Amino acid sequence: MTDQSMRGFLAALENSGDLHRVDRHVDTRFEIASILSLRERGPAQLFTQVNDGAMPVVGNLYNDRGRFATALGIPRERLDSLCLSALERPIAPRMVDDGPVQQIVHSQPLDIGRLLPVPHWFEREAAPYITAGVIVAKDPDTGRRNVSIARLRLEGGCRLMAGIAKNHHLARIAEKAHHRGHDLEIAVAIGNHAAVLLGSQMYVGLGDDEFDIVGGLLGEPVELVKCKTVDLEVPAHAEIVLEGRLRPADLIEEGTVSEFPGFYVYYGPGIAVEIDCVTHRSDAIYQAILPGYAPEHCLLGAVAIGATLTRDLQRSIPAVRRVLVTDGGMGRLHAIITMHQPRLGEGKRAIMLAMGLVNLLKLVIVVEDDVDPEDPRQVEWSLAARFRGHEDLLVLPGVRADRCDPLHENLVVTKIGMVATTRPGDGDAGGRSEFVRPPQDVFERIRKELHLY
Repeated sequence: MTDQSMRGFLAALENSGDLHRVDRHVDTRFEIASILSLRERGPAQLFTQVNDGAMPVVGNLYNDRGRFATALGIPRERLDSLCLSALERPIAPRMVDDGPVQQIVHSQPLDIGRLLPVPHWFEREAAPYITAGVIVAKDPDTGRRNVSIARLRLEGGCRLMAGIAKNHHLARIAEKAHHRGHDLEIAVAIGNHAAVLLGSQMYVGLGDDEFDIVGGLLGEPVELVKCKTVDLEVPAHAEIVLEGRLRPADLIEEGTVSEFPGFYVYYGPGIAVEIDCVTHRSDAIYQAILPGYAPEHCLLGAVAIGATLTRDLQRSIPAVRRVLVTDGGMGRLHAIITMHQPRLGEGKRAIMLAMGLVNLLKLVIVVEDDVDPEDPRQVEWSLAARFRGHEDLLVLPGVRADRCDPLHENLVVTKIGMVATTRPGDGDAGGRSEFVRPPQDVFERIRKELHLY
């Protein structure tokens, strides 16, 4: 059986020299945020002495696509195909009687800020935020499970505030509970295996159980354990679980908050949360994801959105090979689609479909599948060599935007598509885009014997 905890990956990082231990005392108030920001691309950071408390903090775990692959036990180049496979062949979870996440149980009265070392991230945010909490809930109409991530701000004692966009499934089922006149039970799992984090971010339909996708990523059922005080199930091998209720009728003003573009934004009030029980391992490690325009925050969404969009586009356009949601586009706003010998007009169709399926996207570039979308030099070459500005450019002003877009005006924005693929006849001998190369026989001989030179 796979190690379904975060700990196996931590051990692997330590063995490879990719885990840096910070043994001096650190403060959750801006100090952890500063260190994770200054070391955003380096080794994962394990803070062993935080606020003089007993619980360590780990951050920058998944700040590279290769880290997700390593955690899932596959080569980096297989990450996309595994995500696609998990979406196509999900595996239902398995219930177990107990799990290490329930070794210690805390009941009311609770002070979350004293129990957990939650970082205070940015200067103009009013309080610390839980940023790696996987929230489990059930649709009150169907009983179907929903698994997602939303920011949770500490409000003192057992009280939190959940910042959830109105179009997110969790907000929709909370609204259903509100119409029924009751709160919505939730559980928040912190310190999870990469499969749980990635699965929670997949763009699937309301009613699809993200834990099934987690199983597909693991290649086996994810083990769940029943919560102590709510009718929900959580990953048995997580580090920490908070059990409580979303209270849709109780709104809390949030003020300014950070968002993935790296700016402060104002979204208005969030939903109050009351926590009734906290369980955790006896030696729990608190996982923190640096929010804002930080690699781990951006990549978590980018990998999941890229996988679901690839699946959805391939259903309509078989020539689509891959969708890469780029780091520079904040892991949300820009994408590169690779296609194999698309027919005339298929590139533009793929762009419009992609923007329709993911309203965050506002720049989509289509390239041939002989171009590596992760190599900006190759993508720019493709634009220089294959993009005809007068025919291959889509400019779509006044399109509905996501509230997170930093440039939207009245929730509309201009979206751009660029098709930089080949056309029939491109590359033919004697044509304008015939590739230069030495004689094939000489080139292949040298390729095989290159180590001798």
